[in-house]
Amino acid sequence: MRLDKFLSQQLGISRSLVARELRAQRVTVDDEVVKSGAFKVLPEHQVAYDGNVLEQINGPRYFMLNKPEGYVCSTDDPDHPTILYFIDEPLAEKLHAAGRLDIDTTGLVLLTDDGQWSHRITSPKHHCEKTYRVTLEHPLAADTAQRFTDGVQLHGEKSLTKPAQLEVIDEHNVRLTISEGRYHQVKRMFAAVENRVTALHRERIGAIVLDETLEPGEYRPLTAEEIASIAVPGNKG
Repeated sequence: MRLDKFLSQQLGISRSLVARELRAQRVTVDDEVVKSGAFKVLPEHQVAYDGNVLEQINGPRYFMLNKPEGYVCSTDDPDHPTILYFIDEPLAEKLHAAGRLDIDTTGLVLLTDDGQWSHRITSPKHHCEKTYRVTLEHPLAADTAQRFTDGVQLHGEKSLTKPAQLEVIDEHNVRLTISEGRYHQVKRMFAAVENRVTALHRERIGAIVLDETLEPGEYRPLTAEEIASIAVPGNKG
């Protein structure tokens, strides 16, 4: 990558401003001042600005976050804090959520800068399963599991939901696994059976399960196995 492009990304400034900083001799590569924006930055180079080393990003990145309530999954929102508040990584603003959660929903969020990888999670044709822990306002009706297996009619939708699996924990708490991602789907499914979701927590996306050691607001890189689980052809993840 050209040095001026690298600095523009790292510092969040235009190429013309980068050229000014280079002329001011504020940039070094391996402790030597470099003034040419055309300089080719290699992975083994150490680039510094005003003596502060800038970390190179080589290849796509993948993280899991235990999202707390009160944060949105967009990368920029003028009205609400975003999940990027928790991500202490270079160029964090280049990451995006592979499948968003509502502001009041907690749990597993996957972040990446690999658009093709996230598409395999969000695209309806891949049927990526997601499991949620659901707390309900009213006791669960006895026929809810069967109705979800058969598919329910959501308000304003033409087609029934795809078969969903319901695991009963107790009369007010269940786990629901769905394989599609309609707008506010879990909340709307329970509304369709005369109930209301009071708390929603995502536990799983495909084969990737939220790490139990992560406190709300904490994150970690995905393992190679977790990353590959999304890419395997035919894998419901």
